[in-house]
Amino acid sequence: MKDQTKLIRTQTNQTTYREHNTPLYLTSSFTFESAEQMRDTFSNELEGQIYSRYSNPNLDEFIQKMCLLENKPAGFATASGMAAVYLGLVSFLSAGDHILASCALFGSTHQILDQILPRFGITVSYVDPDQKDEWSEQITNKTKLLIVETPSNPGLKIIDLEFCGVLCNTHDLLFIVDNCFATPILQKPADYGANLIIHSATKYLDGQGRVLGGIIVGDEDLMERVVFMARHTGPVLSPFHAWLLSKSLETLPLRMKAHSENALSVAKELSSSPTIKKVNYPFLSNFPHYELARKQMSMGGGIVTFELDGDIEQVFRFINHLNMLSITSNLGDARSIVTHPATTTHSKMDPENRKKAGITDQLIRISVGLEAVEDINSDIKQALAKV
Repeated sequence: MKDQTKLIRTQTNQTTYREHNTPLYLTSSFTFESAEQMRDTFSNELEGQIYSRYSNPNLDEFIQKMCLLENKPAGFATASGMAAVYLGLVSFLSAGDHILASCALFGSTHQILDQILPRFGITVSYVDPDQKDEWSEQITNKTKLLIVETPSNPGLKIIDLEFCGVLCNTHDLLFIVDNCFATPILQKPADYGANLIIHSATKYLDGQGRVLGGIIVGDEDLMERVVFMARHTGPVLSPFHAWLLSKSLETLPLRMKAHSENALSVAKELSSSPTIKKVNYPFLSNFPHYELARKQMSMGGGIVTFELDGDIEQVFRFINHLNMLSITSNLGDARSIVTHPATTTHSKMDPENRKKAGITDQLIRISVGLEAVEDINSDIKQALAKV
C-alpha cells in the first residue's frame, strides 16, 4: 500500500462497540483477569497493556504508523521532540563517550550537547556539513554516534545521508537522523542506513499547532534500550495527544505536497526581490545543495529562509509589518509563520557554530502554511516594501 493508504487504514483493533474511528483510551492503567495474567504480562511472557507510562493503544497506533512510514520495526512516542532527541542520545552514552554532530542542528539540541551532556563526562565534536572530507578526522576510539538534521533548522543545510551511512558503517557508529523538516513523506533516512530516526511531532506530524509530541523509531535491538530508558524516566506522550497525532497523520502526504508547492512559489517570489540578498530553499535550482536535495528528497518541504539586505532593525521592521503571517517560534502549522532564529530559537547557540550553520542576524525563517499562496506572497511583498 502507498503511504497515504497506510496512514488512513492503520488502526487499533475494533472493540465490541464496532467503532469506525479509534476511541480514546484515557486511562492510567489496565486491569487483568487474574494474578497469573498480570504476572505473565509484566514478565513479557504475554503481550498486553500494563500502564500508560509503558504503552497505551493510542500511542501504539501512532507509533505503528510512524514505523510503517520510516521503514523501522519499533518506536516510542515522547512528550516532546526534544525528549526524543535526549532519549536517542542518553540511551547509548556513558561517561567518557564522544559524539560526532553536524553543527547545523536545532538550538535545543545544541544545548543538550554543549551544556547538559558534558556534566556527565560526554564530549562532542561539531562538523561542518560543507566540509565532509574533515569529518573522519574528528572520530576517535571514544566516538559512539553521529547525529545530523536534514534539512537543518533553520539554515536548510542538506546533509548527505548516503555519505553519513557509509561513514557510520565504516567506523561502527550509531547513525541518528532528525527527520523533522522533511518528514518520512519527503525523505526516508532508513534507505541510507540510519539506525534511529527522530521527529518533533509538534511540527508537521500534527500540522495545526495544537499539541507537543515527539517520536523515535529504529531497529529492534536499539529501541529496546530506548524503551527501557523511557519507561523508567517517564517522558511519555499522553494518549490524547497520540490520538490527535495519529488522526493528523491521515492527511500528512496531502499537507506536505501543499506545503512544498506553496513554499516553492514563495521562494521564487522572494528570489525576485531586490531587497533580499539570499534565498534558501532545497528545490530552488540555484540552491547550493540542490542536486543532493533532489537525490534524497521527493519535494522541497515547507520551510523557506532568506537574508534581508539590511541590519537587524530592518529585519524586525519587515516582521512587524506582516499582517497575516503569525510571529511565533513554531513551524509546520497550517498557518504561515515567521521567525527570527538568531534572537529566538538559536539565540543560545555558540556564535561560531551558528555562523557555520548559516544563521546570520539577517536570516528570516518562514514556515509556509496552507493558505492561498497568492495571499502569502502578497503579505510578504507588502511588508518588504515598508523595510
